[in-house]
Amino acid sequence: MPTSLVQNESILALEVGAAVTRAVLFDVVEGQYRFVASGQAPSTAEAPFKDIGIGVREAISSLQEITGGTLLDQDNNLISPARADGSGVDAVVATVSAGPAVKTVVVGLLSDVSLESAKRLAETTYARIVDALDLSDHRKPDQQLDGIVRSRPDLVILSGGTNGGASRSMLKILEAVGLACYLMPMEKRPMILYAGNEELTGDVKELLGGHAAKLEISHNVRPLLDAEDLGPASHQLASLVVNLRQRQLKGMEELNLWTGGNTLPTAYAQGRMIRFLSRMYESTRGLLSVNVGASATSVAAGFGGELTLGTYPQFGMGEPLAGLLQYTEIEDILRWLPLDISPNTLREYLFQKALYPGTIPATADEQAVSQAVARQALYLAVRQAQKQFPANVRAAHKDLMPPLDLILAGGGVVSDGTSLGQSLLLLLDAVQPVGVLPILVDQNNLLPLLGVAATRNHYLPVQVIDSGAFIGLGTIVSVTASANYGDRVLRAKLTYSDGTDARVEVKFGGLEILPLPSGQSARLSLQPLQRADAGLGPGKSGSITVTGGALGVVIDARGRPLQLPSDPVRRRELIKKWYYTVGG
Repeated sequence: MPTSLVQNESILALEVGAAVTRAVLFDVVEGQYRFVASGQAPSTAEAPFKDIGIGVREAISSLQEITGGTLLDQDNNLISPARADGSGVDAVVATVSAGPAVKTVVVGLLSDVSLESAKRLAETTYARIVDALDLSDHRKPDQQLDGIVRSRPDLVILSGGTNGGASRSMLKILEAVGLACYLMPMEKRPMILYAGNEELTGDVKELLGGHAAKLEISHNVRPLLDAEDLGPASHQLASLVVNLRQRQLKGMEELNLWTGGNTLPTAYAQGRMIRFLSRMYESTRGLLSVNVGASATSVAAGFGGELTLGTYPQFGMGEPLAGLLQYTEIEDILRWLPLDISPNTLREYLFQKALYPGTIPATADEQAVSQAVARQALYLAVRQAQKQFPANVRAAHKDLMPPLDLILAGGGVVSDGTSLGQSLLLLLDAVQPVGVLPILVDQNNLLPLLGVAATRNHYLPVQVIDSGAFIGLGTIVSVTASANYGDRVLRAKLTYSDGTDARVEVKFGGLEILPLPSGQSARLSLQPLQRADAGLGPGKSGSITVTGGALGVVIDARGRPLQLPSDPVRRRELIKKWYYTVGG
């Protein structure tokens, strides 16, 4: 990219999470934007501080120590724009995932059409649906009103009616929502996002404008009965969530002043980058990004420039862990452990981690428990997100992932593993990709920050990504087969650039690794046995070019969907073997 396109400005990117606050510096190095350094500190959104500004300044102070620069003045205020002596930064951007789940009421006309669209829209942010209302609701009008008022929502999402379609029924629903808001105390009234029949915009303003904390009107998420467009509404929803966080979190207003309004919810910024990357690199299959955070687990998938974004507060690795067992059985978490521990020990861990989300594992056993919980949380989030993938890319089997070109993973539990092998195994177990694809780890959680930095500078994300800011774990070859444990299902040969090669016979149920350093390419020949599928089709042989990584080329022949032995002793021994194989 020509140097003339670089604006030569330094950008400080801040990420305010539920457990950790990060400060990341991007600057121009030799004419190109680069990730320079990252500082972090415990988040201070919760007691005893209840002021995110304290954690933000601590993270910036940590960054100062690493870079040796000066970003805060003597009064601990940010220096922006940069001064002639080199202190300060030219611009600031931020993402926020801290804060309670957004209590949301979704409203639509038809339960299987507009109401479903409203629910999918809510899933793009840190929402927890507390009530739903549509024409098929069997409650009496006073019970519907009472349900909305009692739920005390932070947000109401209204959808319904195609453009030029139903109006009378929609007006009745608008009147009910307006009355419910009127009955709430002024300081407790929710924000409202209307994304329904655009011809009713005037009625919406008249019926709801004076009764909402803030009213936003977006393009219809269902302009036609068989067409859904969440893009414009999700952008306005992101803006509403930032506005809500200013009411909920002390220090948010100052942060927004620093950024000049360039503040986004972390998950939304993550989705922006995945949509951009799927367009930029002309992905033929799809890109998947997962982020396992303290407040939520988010899954963003880009298919041909179209984004599917799911944000799941119920699967967060912090405070939400107290309620995780509402969504899964405790045995489903224990199955991932190489240890023999009691269900009560695991329950105690979940509650302790919910109370103190910033704690890190102190022993190998605690690390194993943490990763087992993360596996199940990510597994559940990915399965939930799969349901929203475009119909033309969904796999025939509901538990199988569609073929992808790349997986990019972030979040503390993924990037802070004791080894990259542990991080890889966690992703293989939870996501269960198929075919041949590389996996990258976003060790510094840059992806959302690049998404918000793009609002300030379009070239920065491209140049930072091209600079190799993410860690390549290697190329994954997933083998599916109808075979018994121990049966040979694949012969593989990796031919290096110097003409030497490495060969392996792969047995069903196992993992094999062929060394290939980062930055190098090699030719991988695959010869499936017993009509196994190694990504080229059932029983099809072939050769492909693969790139290296921290673990080289990893052949996963454990089958899809992954089936673990029912016998606990055998299962634990098998998991230990897999850990040993990847260097965990």
